Amino acid sequence: MNVNALNRRRFLQGSAAAALGLALPSCTTLRSAKRPAPSQRVNLALVGFGTIAHSTTPNFLSDDRVQIVAIADPVSDLPNYSYQGELHGGRLVGQKIVEAHYAQRAASGAFKGCKVYEDFRDMLEREDIDAININTPDHWHCAVAIHAARRGKHIYGQKPFALTIGEGRRIVDEVAQAGVTWQTGSQQRSAEYFRTAAEFIRNGRLGKLQGIKIGLPGGHKDWSQLGARNKPETPPRELAYDLWLGPAPLRPYIPALCQLNWRHNWDYSGGMISDWGAHHMDIMQWALGMDGTGPVAIENIRASLPPQTALYNTASEYSFDVVYANGIRANVSDKHPNGLLFEGENGRSLFVSREKLEMTPADLRRDKIRDNEIHLYKSKLHERNFVDCIYDGQPTITPAEVAHRSITIAHLANIAIRLGRSKLVWDPRAEQVVGDATANSMLTRPMRAAYAI
Repeated sequence: MNVNALNRRRFLQGSAAAALGLALPSCTTLRSAKRPAPSQRVNLALVGFGTIAHSTTPNFLSDDRVQIVAIADPVSDLPNYSYQGELHGGRLVGQKIVEAHYAQRAASGAFKGCKVYEDFRDMLEREDIDAININTPDHWHCAVAIHAARRGKHIYGQKPFALTIGEGRRIVDEVAQAGVTWQTGSQQRSAEYFRTAAEFIRNGRLGKLQGIKIGLPGGHKDWSQLGARNKPETPPRELAYDLWLGPAPLRPYIPALCQLNWRHNWDYSGGMISDWGAHHMDIMQWALGMDGTGPVAIENIRASLPPQTALYNTASEYSFDVVYANGIRANVSDKHPNGLLFEGENGRSLFVSREKLEMTPADLRRDKIRDNEIHLYKSKLHERNFVDCIYDGQPTITPAEVAHRSITIAHLANIAIRLGRSKLVWDPRAEQVVGDATANSMLTRPMRAAYAI
């Protein structure tokens, strides 16, 4: 069956399901996860080949235990990807990169063995795929993850973990039920600066914490260089636009909302608060030993929020406090330097970012963690850690529950901002906002019927 006929069939099935108030099932049969023998390679498939795939794919290609065998993307080949719009993205772009890499190792100097698909659901029907790497926009994370988990595929899922708190809990539960390995692309946990910082905090090198300041970017950056094309256009032939929208609400194709700039629209993401918050608030949770739980309140919430009819309608400026039951309070703001500042007793402090690790006093850095103290999970490369755990069945450095708890903080802040609340009280055990039914109604969002799961 050709792709257009298959998509039409699915559209008609989805329309029928919508009429009956039903969601499409993810698959007809559940499949068990397989763990390859040490002598076998992991057959990996990529779901989406855009900005982040350009960064992660080389790390998988350099691992001799991995063979990238397939790529699915509703885009075949389009420009304006990455952080200055300088790269092309799409399944054919990924296929070319993958096959060129393997061709260098082939005696013939040629290689053809990475198959491409428009629809990831067709790709996941393949029995020979062991694992997938989800590189889609946030609004597709949950549906792709559940489809893959129910087919027994191990999953490397990009951050932010999920579009909503409810979707995050669904992913956690499905992954646990399927018994598959999950790694979240919160790669800062595999960086020495951040692990060292977290170990210093966990081992009390600053004394009792007095406060934390977390700096995230603000604004709405035009990464794709397509921001000026902000009116409806006819979708290019290289894009299966309805499939790109997937579970998100139906709207006309607008170039300014695609190729990474989707991060600034509420239908697809949560703006900089969820984009960078997925990284820095994850490190805060790690450093505080809160991986399996979370804060009890979001307070002192202030933000500049565009009209919800704007294309870029996520918060451009913001400040809020994350409050834990033990009294520790972190202020998150786009006005702080990008990174995490931990403030302790007697003027001691620690600042960590991707570029540096600074301690006050400076000689505190020489105070090494002793053998009998807390040593945190050590991973030198995030993608390699994922593959290690596929083989040995051990938890990755950023498993599903951990990532879900970290991004929950960002989602709560975004909910409060959109409702104009100055405070939300959170029950991390029940995963409910206390005494606020409207806020609780925003813990989930409906999926478009044809793509619901």
